[in-house]
Amino acid sequence: MLGLVRQAIRVGARNVRTPQISQVRHGGQWFYRRLGDPPERSRIIMAEGVMAFMWWWVLWHLWTEPEHITGHYEYPDVTKWTDEELGIPPDDED
Repeated sequence: MLGLVRQAIRVGARNVRTPQISQVRHGGQWFYRRLGDPPERSRIIMAEGVMAFMWWWVLWHLWTEPEHITGHYEYPDVTKWTDEELGIPPDDED
């Protein structure tokens, strides 16, 4: 079994290709799986503004409307429940 795994790794390693560089029709170079150019400063500021607004929205609504998490109804007082409501069979008085 281990021999088959080693053989599969060797065959797979032979089939690995290096990144290919080719000419694009307009004359520029193209790199396979190349990282893109860094985003512009204005886009970073806009993205952080949208993210700040999103977190404000979420936290504000958690603060002002906690029922979305805790539920809309009051929790029942479990100490007032009877054994029958809880599904506990009656005690045998033998």
